[in-house]
Amino acid sequence: MLLGVIADDFTGATDIASFLVENGLSTVQLNGVPQDDFPVASQAVVISLKSRSCPAAQAIEQSLQALAWLQRQGCQQFYFKYCSTFDSTAQGNIGPVTDALLDALGETQTVISPALPVNGRTVYQGYLFVLDQLLSESGMRHHPVTPMTDSNLLRLMEAQAQGRCGLVTAAEMDRGVGIITEKLQQLAQQGVRYAVLDTLNEQHLLTQGAALKNMKLVTGGSGLAIGLARQWAQPGQGNPQIAGAPQGKKAAVLSGSCSTMTNRQVARYRQQAAARAIDVARCLTESDRMAYATELADWAQQHVDDPLAPLLYATAEPETLQQIQQQYGMAAASHAVESLFATVVKQLQQHGVCRFIVAGGETSGVVTQALGIRGFHIGPCISPGVPWVRAIDQPVSLALKSGNFGDENFFARAQTEFPL
Repeated sequence: MLLGVIADDFTGATDIASFLVENGLSTVQLNGVPQDDFPVASQAVVISLKSRSCPAAQAIEQSLQALAWLQRQGCQQFYFKYCSTFDSTAQGNIGPVTDALLDALGETQTVISPALPVNGRTVYQGYLFVLDQLLSESGMRHHPVTPMTDSNLLRLMEAQAQGRCGLVTAAEMDRGVGIITEKLQQLAQQGVRYAVLDTLNEQHLLTQGAALKNMKLVTGGSGLAIGLARQWAQPGQGNPQIAGAPQGKKAAVLSGSCSTMTNRQVARYRQQAAARAIDVARCLTESDRMAYATELADWAQQHVDDPLAPLLYATAEPETLQQIQQQYGMAAASHAVESLFATVVKQLQQHGVCRFIVAGGETSGVVTQALGIRGFHIGPCISPGVPWVRAIDQPVSLALKSGNFGDENFFARAQTEFPL
C-alpha cells in the first residue's frame, strides 16, 4: 500500500479516490475504519469518515483510528482529505485533526492544498476562490453548518490549529520542484507548521506531487491526489478503473443534497424521467416513515424499466429548505429524511435494483450503510470527482455525488454514457 487517505466525508472520499484511479493507482474505498485487518490488494486505500462537522474530539479519534489501521498495512504516505471549500469553523475540524495526525506521525510540517482547478477551486496569495469569486463571497457563506466568511487559508488555519501558517506563492510554484522544496525547508526552519500552496492550474498540482512525494503527511482537497498519483503510479500496470466499472440493469436516483447545482440537476432530470419529491412531514414518525418508504419503493419499482431511472428527491430551494427547518427543526428533518432513504434503498435492493445514483454526502453515506457495503472498487468517472464504484462484497454499483459536483445533465449522463 503506497498511499492511505483519511477523508472527512463520504463523497469527498469517492472524489479523491476517482482522481487516484484516473491517474494510475488502483484504489479501494472503505466505508469507515475496518474493525479487522482484512487484506486489501490495492496501491491506495481511502477511508471515508463522517468527521467534517462532528465535535473536534470525535473527529480526532476517528482520524487517529484510521491512521493506525493504515500504518498496520504498511502504508508509506498519508493524506488527510477535506473539502475543496475548506469547510470548517474556528473550532475545527481541519486544524485539530491535522495537528493530531502530525503528532501521531512525529512530523513537524505539512501542506494545505484544497485546490481543484478543474472544478473551479483555486488558491492565490493564500486566498481560496470558487470559480471567479472569493470563498467568502460564494454560496458557501450561507452554509448551514460551516459558513465560510473568510477566504484567507492562513487565517482560517491558524484560527483552529496550534501552529503558524506560511505560503508558497504561485510565482514560486511556477519555478518548479526545487524552489518549492527549498521554500518548504525555509518555512520549517522558521517554525512554520503548515504551508498553504497557491494553485492556479493542473500543472501546479503536478509540480506539488513531485515536490511532496516524500512528505509523510499531506493535507488538501482531491486535486493534490492528481500529482501524487502520477508520482506513485507504475507504467504498464493496466487500467485500474476496470474493477469498479458499473454492472447490472435496474437503477434508481436518490437526491438529498440542497446545493445550487443539485437543485439544477433535479430540475433538469424531472423533465426527463419519473420523479417524486419527499414529503418531510410523512418521515417524522417511525410508523409513518416505514409505510411511506414502502409506498415510495413501490412507486420507484413501477418505473425501473423506463428509459431513465426514477428519481426520489428531498432537494429543495433555499427558501423552501428554510421553511422546513423552521417548521420541523434542522436536525429532526435531516434525520427523518436520511432514515427514510435508508429504508427505501433496502427495499429497492430487494426489488432487484443494483445501481444507485446518489446526490449529497450525507445521503451517500446513508445509502452505503443501509446496503451494508464495507468498501468498493473505484471505476470510470462520470464527471470530475464522481466515478462509478462497485462494492467489493456484493453486486451493487453506485455513483455518489457531492452536492455541487457534476453538470446539469449528470443524472441522465450517468446512465446513458454507462448503459444499464
